[in-house]
Amino acid sequence: MANADGKWNVTVKSPLGDQQATLDVQSAGDSFSGTFSGGMGTSQVNGTLAGDTLTWKMDITVPMPMTLDCEAVVSGDSLDGKVTAGAFGSFPLTGTRA
Repeated sequence: MANADGKWNVTVKSPLGDQQATLDVQSAGDSFSGTFSGGMGTSQVNGTLAGDTLTWKMDITVPMPMTLDCEAVVSGDSLDGKVTAGAFGSFPLTGTRA
């Protein structure tokens, strides 16, 4: 199981351009909580941790209200995954440990 705890500098490649954010993760067994903070606001996150994979949902209000489905695989000091925005499709998410 990967050590996912801590702060991560992440980039989501969205249709609105690269979105820079900080993902803060505090795990507890097979779940985690934290925040996802960037130029479009801060969202509370709660998700699951299965092996090296973080999975969570995130409610946003900018640029419009919607729920994002997120998944990232931790490999050492990097993250690689995707953010799915319903009918808008999926966008790559990458990150490094802060």
